[in-house]
Amino acid sequence: MAGIAITVRGMATTNTIRLASVRVITHDVPRAVAFYEVLTGATPNYLTADFVELVTPSATLAVSHASRVPLIAGDTPGESANDTSIVEFWVDDAEALFATLHATYGDELDVVQAPTMMAWGNVSILIRDPDGLLINLYTPATPEAQQLQQNRTPKL
Repeated sequence: MAGIAITVRGMATTNTIRLASVRVITHDVPRAVAFYEVLTGATPNYLTADFVELVTPSATLAVSHASRVPLIAGDTPGESANDTSIVEFWVDDAEALFATLHATYGDELDVVQAPTMMAWGNVSILIRDPDGLLINLYTPATPEAQQLQQNRTPKL
């Protein structure tokens, strides 16, 4: 795996950067974990009562209580819809997963965009998690979209 060449005080070095996980911050860990368990199909691994990891085949989704954030950032996030980020999940069948989520949550499922064919060939569904975080469920549906996904998927 190629690293990023950086210079520190005149010395060149290589640093390999890997996205380890995305962490969702919530004030209701059990509710968020239940949602992401249905969404990912992953078994929650409770490292503590307020920090949980769901390991998927390609990445880890962590869920932690907002009270953990001051331990690393010195500030507690507020409760509000987050429109500055979208967590995207590449799934085999976005519409089938959407049906499962809808069957589980009914009218409580916050649907921002119903299944839509995007210009680049993905079927995309945009929902919000229980805390308002935008979630994109997508399936590459055309040969071009499938090739694009294959080109961007890291080879470990």
